[in-house]
Amino acid sequence: MREFGTTIRALREKKGLLLRQVAAELDIDTALLSKVERGERSIKKEQVMRIAVIIGAETKDLLVLWLSAKINDVLENEDYAEEALLVTLKKIKKR
Repeated sequence: MREFGTTIRALREKKGLLLRQVAAELDIDTALLSKVERGERSIKKEQVMRIAVIIGAETKDLLVLWLSAKINDVLENEDYAEEALLVTLKKIKKR
């Protein structure tokens, strides 16, 4: 989640928004948003979509980054991560 968090922090700061302002818009604690930005916690998809609007980012770009981080967190220390991803990709393509 570190890359996702770093990205939203950079975009938030670029827009001149304080952590507490964005946290209030999301209706979450400032400490939680701080942990998200440090890559220590994850947030829900709906919150990612709201952050995109708040900080003026492309929703799709943030969702892709967020989802990638979630997948990476699950597979990070798995021996067969690459094989599992290939199987999953085949299943996704069949849909």
